[in-house]
Amino acid sequence: MVRIEEYISEEGKNPFADWFDGLDAHAANKVNTYLTRIAEGNTSSLKPIKGALQEVRIDWGPGYRVYVGKDGNTLIILLGGGTKQRQQKDIDTAAELWEEYKKRKKGS
Repeated sequence: MVRIEEYISEEGKNPFADWFDGLDAHAANKVNTYLTRIAEGNTSSLKPIKGALQEVRIDWGPGYRVYVGKDGNTLIILLGGGTKQRQQKDIDTAAELWEEYKKRKKGS
């Protein structure tokens, strides 16, 4: 089993929830299906970007992406989401959030 948590910034912002809440019901269901599979231990949909920063590629609609950080073998941090069209911008944002997460974790 893998625990999935959403990244919350020091200011209390949740980039994943902000993105997810804007999805229509069908797209949200697709994303939930992938996240449920990951929580059950099926991490085959995770594709490495750089180190522990990874993306889930959902080949449906505009090509949804979910950006995550893998913290060990049992914890996934949801950093945000997007589509293939904005992929590089979303990856850059997720990388910044992942670095912030690691710094905060190290300091606690």
